[in-house]
Amino acid sequence: MRIDQRFTDKFVKLTLNLQAIFTVGILMIIVFIIFIKGIRHFNLEFLLTFPEDMGRHGGIFPSIVGTILLVLLSLVFATPLGVGTAIFLTEYTKETKLTKIIRFGVESLAGIPSIIYGLFGFIFFVIKLKMGWSLLAGALTLTIMILPTIIRTSEEAIKSVPKNFRMVSYSLGATRWETTTKVVIPSAAPGILTGIMLSVGRAMGETAAVIFTMGSSLRLPTSLFDSGRTMAVHFYILAREGISMEKAYATALVLVLSILCINVLAYYYMHKVMSRYS
Repeated sequence: MRIDQRFTDKFVKLTLNLQAIFTVGILMIIVFIIFIKGIRHFNLEFLLTFPEDMGRHGGIFPSIVGTILLVLLSLVFATPLGVGTAIFLTEYTKETKLTKIIRFGVESLAGIPSIIYGLFGFIFFVIKLKMGWSLLAGALTLTIMILPTIIRTSEEAIKSVPKNFRMVSYSLGATRWETTTKVVIPSAAPGILTGIMLSVGRAMGETAAVIFTMGSSLRLPTSLFDSGRTMAVHFYILAREGISMEKAYATALVLVLSILCINVLAYYYMHKVMSRYS
């Protein structure tokens, strides 16, 4: 019996290790291919110059600025709303029909294809609200897209905080709001930050919803109502229309490196916060 159990444990451990290696291997292969094909055009000039001849020549500076502005604006809208919804569901209400409806709505939003978000944003923000193809229309559409991720991850992170923390805080005379802001949220910060980072990755890599709402103009957006083009959209157009595969891979390399840097910084900050409250 012991021999069978040891064999089962070793087999399961080996299987899990192989699965982890396989997953990391796929990531490394993708990054390696993009790096090899994009590094030849990756330089400071490519990052700081404007595109020429529809992207065949020049750089991607407007796309970098457009991506940064779109992601930041989306987070400004989505983070307070998403975290606030999670706090309401976990700290300020019990399990009722209302909370069930909210959770059902969040789960439904998470399963909607991005092209549907793009069509909704185009009809509602671009046409009905007369925003046109603009940075604001794209940001509002992405806000709706990333809300489910932020809400669900924040809710699970808040639920993982031990109830004893709350009881101790209440016993010392703290109000519910003080307990939430000074005890619960700091303890759940790593999980909340993880959800936000996942949302950043989705927002940076989105194409369909952005094309329908922000457009694909190569100009530099200078206001909320200017059209623009993100790096993901730029890469998609260059590759789909066969304009320049070399520039497309270089754009993809910048996009991948940006997401990796954001994730590394986020994990560093997350571990720093965890060590502070451990």
